[in-house]
Amino acid sequence: MSFQSTAAQLVTLAAEGEPHGGNHESLNPAVTGGGALIILLLLLWITTRFNRDR
Repeated sequence: MSFQSTAAQLVTLAAEGEPHGGNHESLNPAVTGGGALIILLLLLWITTRFNRDR
């Protein structure tokens, strides 16, 4: 199998599996990105608290 035929089969398989365009109604990009940002900032804050020079 060539790379092109494998890629074409994967694209066809992906298109069949998602008949609604691939976007889930409950996933809001702003909420997902904002939540990820808050989690990363919290982890950064925790890391800096434990990493103080004494």
